[in-house]
Amino acid sequence: MSFIAVSNRSPVFRGGAKQFWHSKAHEIILSGPFQTGKTFVTLTKLHALLSLFPRSRGLMVRQTYKSIVSSAVVTYEQKILPVPPSDPRCPVRSFGKSHPEFYDYPNGSKLLVGGLDNADKFLSAEFDFIYINQAEEADLDSYEKLVGRATGRAGNAPYPQVFGDCNPGPPTHWIKQRQGLIVIESRHEDNPSLWDAEKKAWTKLGQDSLAILDRLTGLRYKRGRLGLWVAAEGQVYQFDPVIHRRLNFKPPASWRRIRSIDFGFTNPFVCQWWAIDPDGRMILYREIYMTKRTVKTFAKQINELSAGEQIEATVADHDAEDRATLRENGIETIAADKRIKVGIEKVEDRLQAATDGKPRLYVVPDCLVERDENLKENFQPVCTEEEFNSYIYPVGASGKPNKEVPVDMYNHGMDAMRYAVMYVDGKGSDAAATRSQIVSREAIENLFG
Repeated sequence: MSFIAVSNRSPVFRGGAKQFWHSKAHEIILSGPFQTGKTFVTLTKLHALLSLFPRSRGLMVRQTYKSIVSSAVVTYEQKILPVPPSDPRCPVRSFGKSHPEFYDYPNGSKLLVGGLDNADKFLSAEFDFIYINQAEEADLDSYEKLVGRATGRAGNAPYPQVFGDCNPGPPTHWIKQRQGLIVIESRHEDNPSLWDAEKKAWTKLGQDSLAILDRLTGLRYKRGRLGLWVAAEGQVYQFDPVIHRRLNFKPPASWRRIRSIDFGFTNPFVCQWWAIDPDGRMILYREIYMTKRTVKTFAKQINELSAGEQIEATVADHDAEDRATLRENGIETIAADKRIKVGIEKVEDRLQAATDGKPRLYVVPDCLVERDENLKENFQPVCTEEEFNSYIYPVGASGKPNKEVPVDMYNHGMDAMRYAVMYVDGKGSDAAATRSQIVSREAIENLFG
């Protein structure tokens, strides 16, 4: 598809994608399971609108700027534009290189790029079109603020539109509850790279993709394969992104810091960095979640990422050989308290709101150091936050969850998190008290010379 072609004819879409393409509704979202081509369809529409209406203003946004740059921006530059914006033949010019801030169209239209973690950059402006990538990540308050910036006041297009793509979530999600928001469902048959409409058969890519999706289990299968808006039955932790995320966070140097590690090779190796504030709240601010690398390789990376930080302790799984490798590379570890039931209860306590209405455990979105592309291609969780919805109890003979031991799957970040909480709320709390006494004694000695 070229820039000129957009103004002459519409791309050929099917099913929900076709309905979405032709809709002029003010608020509309294309929902569906993994691999239905939702992002391609929505970005194609955004590009077409900016091309068709001179001097129009568009916004491409996601929960964080880092996530939009590594996802939708890549699709936009590689699959939507006729050639990459770095190519002199491309009619759309990018400003910001690898971290684009906006794109200029030859007809005077402009496309801004932003994250809701720094919304002040664009919330004072008016837009004709706003595209929200992975809309299920956004909270209702942020969404309504975006809607308020596309009311027609920009005046460069015959109608304003706020649209996005999303994966299914719980049926209580605001996307399913909001009046006036049209949610269109897409299916794998809508994606021409997966389904040959003329032959009425799956393509080779379609067969391969569905074979991977069919291996998903539990909630990931229901949402990612079937596209169902369903609640998580037997979900271990009630993690709410609106409540438990901590945006724009950098731990002060004076705060306690620990690391927790769950070993793996075929399964993910997980290393988490936690900051503990003066009130005892824990914030996951950095994470390695990666397969197919040696512990020695991870040790080097951990040391580099921790440079300049005072790490109180590194709590690790019990594998003697892997702990020895870390020790040989300068990382001393403490054997984790691996009690599952007690640990789950302590994590649950931290996820509950304290007396001030705030939880005692947070996750910084995009704290992931590097994304494991193999995990992503196989539709597996790529970070601890993505495990929360998939970490469940097994269903008992009664048909109800058996809340003894969770299913041993999608739990690598969950285990590392539990190790960290058990340390902080157990031995770690004693260590903090001892350190506090030492500081107090030093302060008294300094006071009296």
